[in-house]
Amino acid sequence: MKKLAFAVSASAVVLCGLVPAAYAQSTPDAAAAPAAAPAAEEASPHTFSANVTLASEYRYRGLMQTNRRPAIQGGFDYAHSSGFYIGNWNSSISWLDDSNPDVSAPIEMDFYAGFKNTVTIAGLEWNYDAGVLQYYYPGDYPNGYTRPNTTELYVGAGYGPVFLKYSQSMTNLFGYADSRYSYYVDLSANVPLNFWDLTANAHIGYQNVKHVDSASYTDWKLGLTKDLGKGFALAIAYIDTNAHRSVYTNTSGRYVGRATAWASITKTF
Repeated sequence: MKKLAFAVSASAVVLCGLVPAAYAQSTPDAAAAPAAAPAAEEASPHTFSANVTLASEYRYRGLMQTNRRPAIQGGFDYAHSSGFYIGNWNSSISWLDDSNPDVSAPIEMDFYAGFKNTVTIAGLEWNYDAGVLQYYYPGDYPNGYTRPNTTELYVGAGYGPVFLKYSQSMTNLFGYADSRYSYYVDLSANVPLNFWDLTANAHIGYQNVKHVDSASYTDWKLGLTKDLGKGFALAIAYIDTNAHRSVYTNTSGRYVGRATAWASITKTF
């Protein structure tokens, strides 16, 4: 289960401008007409990118996805200067196998598309983002098992480093039967610290699970991200939840909502 993140965990839109014009030098002949400057070349409105991450573990909305084991993750994104974007993100997981020994589903695949841009209201520039996200878990499941595949619609808006996002499931939520229209509210802030290329990260979220009150919970995170240059970024964080142990304990007896120190390194291409 990713963050549009979308870490994350996801897909920034690049608003392309113009490449500065390259002007020819004047000829040494004073009688000659000056050479005309070539027209400025317009940057492509299309942006393609890819990313790969190694994380100490995969946490989504505060919950363990790999049973405290490392995760390998990566994805691909396309963005248009209009604000449209589409992408795919994938991660190793074990939470489905950990919750039922008859299940074999070691991969999460996310597919998403949306539109994000800025709008000026009363002289203030606001960011907004809206789209759809499909969580897909290929694997083998026993008869009668509620598949975890989930479709969410999301919309968000923010000003400066603060962003508020609302996501609502249009299907059952991650394998909970009769949980359609569950929702998640996410308030986050990413504040550049203006030294050592550090950014402070803060987040609090609330997951509502329809018709399963004991499965609803709050999660939060405090962390730092360091830009290492050449497309590399290092992140560390403290993550915690108040998820009910009776609901969020796997078959190994491990409470998947427990507090943890977390780290990752990401390379963007």
